[in-house]
Amino acid sequence: MGYFFSVLLMIGGILGENADDEVTVETVDEGFSPDIPYESPKVTDPKVVYFAEHFDDPARFDRRWIKSEAKKEGIEEEIAKYDGIWGLEPSQKDSLPGDKGLVLKSKAKHAAISAPLLKPFVFDKKPLIVQYEVLLQDGQECGGAYLKLLSESPESKNLNNFHDKTPYTIMFGPDKCGNDHKLHFIFKHKNPLNGSVEEKHCQKPKERLEEAFSDKLPHLYTLVLRPDNTFEISIDRNVVNSGSLLEDFVPPVNPPQEIDDPNDKKPEDWDEREKIPDPEATKPDDWDEDAPAQIVDETAVVPEGWLENEPTHIPDPDAVKPLDWDTDMDGEWEPPLIENPTCVTAPGCGPWEPPLINNPAFKGKWRAPMIDNPNYKGKWRPRKIPNPDFFEDKEPFKMTTVSAVGFELWSMSKDILFDNIIVTEDIVIAEKWASDTFDKKRQKIAKDSESVIQKLANVTNEYPFLWGVYIIVLAIPVVFVLYLCCKPSSSASQTQEKEELREAAEKKKTDDVTEDVEEDNNEVEAEPEVNDEDEEKNSEPDSEEDNEAVEDANKPSGEGARKRKVRKE
Repeated sequence: MGYFFSVLLMIGGILGENADDEVTVETVDEGFSPDIPYESPKVTDPKVVYFAEHFDDPARFDRRWIKSEAKKEGIEEEIAKYDGIWGLEPSQKDSLPGDKGLVLKSKAKHAAISAPLLKPFVFDKKPLIVQYEVLLQDGQECGGAYLKLLSESPESKNLNNFHDKTPYTIMFGPDKCGNDHKLHFIFKHKNPLNGSVEEKHCQKPKERLEEAFSDKLPHLYTLVLRPDNTFEISIDRNVVNSGSLLEDFVPPVNPPQEIDDPNDKKPEDWDEREKIPDPEATKPDDWDEDAPAQIVDETAVVPEGWLENEPTHIPDPDAVKPLDWDTDMDGEWEPPLIENPTCVTAPGCGPWEPPLINNPAFKGKWRAPMIDNPNYKGKWRPRKIPNPDFFEDKEPFKMTTVSAVGFELWSMSKDILFDNIIVTEDIVIAEKWASDTFDKKRQKIAKDSESVIQKLANVTNEYPFLWGVYIIVLAIPVVFVLYLCCKPSSSASQTQEKEELREAAEKKKTDDVTEDVEEDNNEVEAEPEVNDEDEEKNSEPDSEEDNEAVEDANKPSGEGARKRKVRKE
């Protein structure tokens, strides 16, 4: 680690030397990321905005938002109350300075909070854009994070009593339980004939939604609803679902023009069978329905070596009656049976029976062949009649006027953060709102997650001459390691010298003919040279063999070589 700090210092020194070249380097301490500049977003054109909330002003939040004090109907008293806890907080990580959000702090509790629009949104010739952020800081196990656009009604005027039955026009946002990931877009449609209200559910998007529920990052949800009855749903500006209010909702907005007549009954003589048995077919005379499917093979013989007198199983000779065996309670004890070891190598044991084979005469039950039914009339269906409840609403976009927004939730996960809600009729305003808020959050996250290597790469792209510095700096440890691996050690050279001396001594001890070895006086200190012939002549022989060897040594050799007999030790 110290080495790499030295590298960074070296790079800093090199950059410092280039100060005269008007190169400016911004130094950043390790582990510190400069904050992305943030200001609470402002609405540039209030005329086209119906609601805008950034949650950065606690005083404004307290004046505007109303926590529900209602109770859910039809459930036990202790869990019916809307007692979920709401708070204004920055995100737990990667937060921008001064940026706060609405946080659902509690889990497994009913929670509801709402706020009135600046002015009601009337569905006429203006598009509706609903946009807000969701950050599942603790993930999502089971629960919703959707937003409701409350209908203008007497119930919505008293937001202290906001609950699950409060009329709403649109419900939009993510929801998950188990492996079921949803992105709701539900609108309530009013029947023009009888005034009844029915929920219309958008078909599921084909795009996968799992990542937005698990990555613990802020996500931007946008709904664009147009007067031509088309819609688009986006996550982080990527369209994940789109279609028509008239075609892509269940149940459909407009009922069918005709329905099945509930009073129409199928005639008794109506024949729906396409095929019937041939009534003119008869069973052949030689058809034997009683013949068995298999018969005994009359040609089979007992295999050679079959042990008919040997049982297939015998009592286990090693079995011992348990000590707690009670004859009165358990009966007479008998050892368990094991396979007869005598039968292991034999073809078989016990009484032999010939095998069964398929009966060639077997035909089974006779059935007449199938033919086309001459009386077939097809599948019966009741006749169609005009639908008495039919209507055709060609403008389902014209929904009930919206007067407030609210969250009415129950979740098994805590710390769900909502932020930067905007309801407008101008998509440009919504885009600008997201640029001032959501985009900066993602920039902050990207910058904080940038690694040291990435930062070095960014600096290197700006100053290409640093590649040479990296090569030199990285080459130093490589060369050093190679030097350590390849350097001959002093102990190795000493060992080699000793080995050479040992081999020379071994050669002097042998009885074979050897050439004289000249030793280098400069490398090894040796005793004064003594002529071998003089030494042998002057030394006293130890035995007759030695005398003979001396005499032989004094004789000239035909090959010019000199043989020596080394005294045995």
